[in-house]
Amino acid sequence: MYYLGIDIGSVSSDFVLLDENTKVVEKIYLRTKGRPIEALQEAFRILGDNYDDKEIKAVGTTGSGRMIASFLVGADAVKNEITTHAVAALEVDKEVRTIIEIGGQDSKIIILNNGIVTDFAMNTVCAAGTGSFLDRQAERLEIPIERFGEYALKSSFPVRIAGRCAVFAESDMIHKQQLGYNSYDIINGLCEALVRNYLSNVAKGKEIKSKIFFQGGVASNIGMKVAFEKVLGCDVFIPAYHDVMGSIGAAIIAKENIEKAKGKTKFKGFNISESKFLSNSFECKGCSNGCEIVKILENGKEIGCFGDRCGKWSEKLAI
Repeated sequence: MYYLGIDIGSVSSDFVLLDENTKVVEKIYLRTKGRPIEALQEAFRILGDNYDDKEIKAVGTTGSGRMIASFLVGADAVKNEITTHAVAALEVDKEVRTIIEIGGQDSKIIILNNGIVTDFAMNTVCAAGTGSFLDRQAERLEIPIERFGEYALKSSFPVRIAGRCAVFAESDMIHKQQLGYNSYDIINGLCEALVRNYLSNVAKGKEIKSKIFFQGGVASNIGMKVAFEKVLGCDVFIPAYHDVMGSIGAAIIAKENIEKAKGKTKFKGFNISESKFLSNSFECKGCSNGCEIVKILENGKEIGCFGDRCGKWSEKLAI
């Protein structure tokens, strides 16, 4: 039996299957490309070729698209990224005290004490330091993003880059190139600038304690890890499945929910990959909140709504 975790983000959509011992047996990473439903269906086509619906014991969703994913697949647990990343990290190491998470469009810090989240912060305003910003710089420098960290480690004298703003950082990098600095020193300087940005904005006022985990897609960049260690003066650990920790946490929570309730999963099956989904939105006129409601239809049939604050629409799910 397996437990499915789904993390639908703005940049990537991640899927994992865990076995009864919460070990990862399958991992799928897809670019969302602004089409979360299509990404989910593509993953289900892949999983459906190798696994049977009856082998899935529970499903959990997380990420910015967790609500729409829960409607489509029939989720047993729907949790925010803070909770799922913390649960996954604690599954790896109970001693973790701080989680640095940098994804495609946002970054987070999670503070834990005795296995409980006591504080957190998120940055969803500025792109500096996120995966999408690094992707853009790698493309501009004509360097594969997979080699960004490798380039940073070859630097002898990192150039100081203005990293407080994505626009200023890019302008400063171009200026440094024009002055003749080599790519190694510019990339290393960028990594250090992004770390300063993270610590002065996202982590401002937070007490960062060891053991520190670095999670999210940006953790693949060894240059960022080294830059964090240089500033913090301690080791920063990258979990084996750092890029899909949100999915792992969602699957673990779903597993716990099913075991606690001793119930049956709501999972609809991998065959939804062949369904035709449509979504449309409208403004609710029921009160002064004016919530924008998103309605999901599967093969022409309404299966659910979300976006309301009071539950008027989201509680009217199709059976």
